Amino acid sequence: MSTSSASVAWLTQESYDRLKAELDHLSGPGRTEIVARIEQARSEGDLKENGGYHAAKEEQGKAEARIRQLSELLRNAHVGEAPADDGVVEPGMVVEAKVAGDKETFLLGSREVAGDAAIDVYSERSALGAAIQGLKAGDKTTYTAPNGKEITVEIISAKPYKG
Repeated sequence: MSTSSASVAWLTQESYDRLKAELDHLSGPGRTEIVARIEQARSEGDLKENGGYHAAKEEQGKAEARIRQLSELLRNAHVGEAPADDGVVEPGMVVEAKVAGDKETFLLGSREVAGDAAIDVYSERSALGAAIQGLKAGDKTTYTAPNGKEITVEIISAKPYKG
C-alpha cells in the first residue's frame, strides 16, 4: 500500500481514454483557443471594463484547474479490468445496500468512472465508502454521518461496474 497522500482511482480503459482525450484537448487546442480569446479581448482596450477579457480569463482559470485535476487523476489511476466479481465491496463496484432503512444502489469510486451515467457515486474516502469497504452481502455496519448521526448499513450485493 502506498503511503502517498494521492488517492488511486480505479478507471476502466474507456474512462481513462475519455479523460485523457479531454486532458489532451484542454492542454493543447483548448488552451490555444482561450489564449487567442484573451489576446482578442485585450486588443479591444481598457481591461477594467472589458467583459470579454474577464470572461476569457475566468474560463482560462477553470480550464487550468481541470487540467491539474485530470493530470493528477490520470497519473494515479489504476486502469484495467473491473474488480473481481467476488461480492466484496471495493472501488469499481456497484453496491446495493440498505442505508438507514432505504434501499440504495450506487457506484463506489470516482464520478469520472461513471461519466454521464445516471448512477449515484460515493467516494471510497466518504464516511459511507470507508465504512463499507471489504464488506459482503449480508454484512452490517454503522458509520457516523457528517451531521453526527449514526447510520446503519446492510450490504445486499456488490457487482463490478460495467460502465
